[in-house]
Amino acid sequence: MSYQYLEYPKCTTCIKARKWLEKNQIAFESRDITVNNPTKEELKLWHEKSGLTLTKFFNTSGLLYREQNLKEKVKVMTVEEMIEILSTNGMLVKRPILVGDDFILVGFKEDEWKKRLLPPVLKRY
Repeated sequence: MSYQYLEYPKCTTCIKARKWLEKNQIAFESRDITVNNPTKEELKLWHEKSGLTLTKFFNTSGLLYREQNLKEKVKVMTVEEMIEILSTNGMLVKRPILVGDDFILVGFKEDEWKKRLLPPVLKRY
């Protein structure tokens, strides 16, 4: 199985996640989020699949997020408005994102990725 991996190639967290995928021999198709940002349709689907609040899809540490004062604005936005803004610029989207058939991982939390992508290790007594 191959996954879709959305990244900003200069992002240190994305580099770390990419290396982790490669080390664990997990096949993925890379997509530069700044060149080919997510569409409204993709964001809507990923939001539904992820089980996360849509605010978790925002790159809250990004310059663009701060410049647009989105911290306050997202508090009163509808889901549609948030999707519209996220679809305008890949730098607003939290990364990396790993898209599987039945799941979405947003951001790189190694334990979460291990749990989802690697087979459980059986303990031997």
